[in-house]
Amino acid sequence: MSEKHDEANEHIPQHSHHHACANLFGCGDVKGIGIFREDIKDRAFEDIASDRLLHMDEVDQENLDNYLTARGRWRRKFLRASTFMGALAAVDPWFAKLARAGQSDNTARKRESDQSEGHVHVVPSTKETVQLGVYDTNLPPIITIDSGDSISFPETWSHFLNELQPGVPIATVAKLRMNNPGKGPQSMIGPVAVNKAEPGDVLEIRYKRIRPYEWGAVFNNPAALGTGLLPQDYPQGQIKYVDLDLRTMKSTFLPNISIPLKPIQGTLGVAPPDSYFPPLSPGVTNAIPPGPHAGNLDLNELSEGSTLYIPVWKPGAFIYTGDTHAAQGDGEICLTGIETRLRELRIQVLLHKQRPLAWPVAETDTHWITMGLDKDLNAAMTVAARNAIKFLAAQARISKLDAYALCSIAVSFRVTQVVDIVRGVHALIPKNIFASQLRQQMTMV
Repeated sequence: MSEKHDEANEHIPQHSHHHACANLFGCGDVKGIGIFREDIKDRAFEDIASDRLLHMDEVDQENLDNYLTARGRWRRKFLRASTFMGALAAVDPWFAKLARAGQSDNTARKRESDQSEGHVHVVPSTKETVQLGVYDTNLPPIITIDSGDSISFPETWSHFLNELQPGVPIATVAKLRMNNPGKGPQSMIGPVAVNKAEPGDVLEIRYKRIRPYEWGAVFNNPAALGTGLLPQDYPQGQIKYVDLDLRTMKSTFLPNISIPLKPIQGTLGVAPPDSYFPPLSPGVTNAIPPGPHAGNLDLNELSEGSTLYIPVWKPGAFIYTGDTHAAQGDGEICLTGIETRLRELRIQVLLHKQRPLAWPVAETDTHWITMGLDKDLNAAMTVAARNAIKFLAAQARISKLDAYALCSIAVSFRVTQVVDIVRGVHALIPKNIFASQLRQQMTMV
């Protein structure tokens, strides 16, 4: 099914004001983690739109700058890094330590855990277990699991606490977003605590099952909201509903246009570090921007069978998830993939003690994936590249100069998304370029 509700757009403000920045991905001249500064906001949007954007995403550059300074002092003790961004340098000794560690022990442990999902905990979506678009660390854990256990999330909710349903017009979707300033659209299930997890540890998240419903929606908001890559180009907004054929794993977008389905969970992360973004209230943080806690990565490769490694920032880790995509292109430029809900998400969680990882990394059957996240797309690219170089130097036991060259000739760098305040770049390191014996020794944990 495919529906347009143009008549519903009549009362939505439409603007012809265009973005003043000439850069391909918008204003990218400000360094730092994913923050819309006032000067950028004012250049990008007229008064009413910029005011709404500021209150929607609740970001404060001065608070964040103060946080970066304070957190740099703390992280220096933990990761021997001089600033928050400097924490990336700590990946180097971490990868090196892993390279020296007993790979045979890691392989045996992975093989053993592959054969079992451990105890399976069931976490349904209810008004007690789901919050709209935030990480709320004030809530008690729904459950506490042990390392090696699995979590089944049956009948998950669509966006806006399950209010996104086939036939809902774009005017209603826009109103839902505007009526919840500072919050994302995701229906966030959590928190789930991990027994004995502490800052400095790493969670290994294995995606065992991602089974969507038979419908999905792709939409871009009206320009007044200032979301997506090109809000002023398509000021009226649009929502399209599509059927998902789960037998053929395809969706008909338009006559003669079929989209292959590849379900992913767009948002899965842990409690973020204190004030990574200024909180909406003590312990409550916007779930829109991804970061060192993973979260809204929108990484197309994190499909069923893949693995995500996330640094732990709070005791208990506190896992949250939501935001299902039946399919998504790299970049996710209009704002969404094919948004849907799940019959079931099942993940297995393994805890690795004292692995001071600075950023999330991922693994599939064919690739190792390092990531870079920053408001400036160039800075995000730099972070992803340096992470890839350090991984290759440590795990393949080659010089950093050779790793740099190898990244240029064999590693693909892709834009993950550009619509969640923080831009994302991921580096796909192919496993098949390495000899079998070396490849078996190259492990994330």
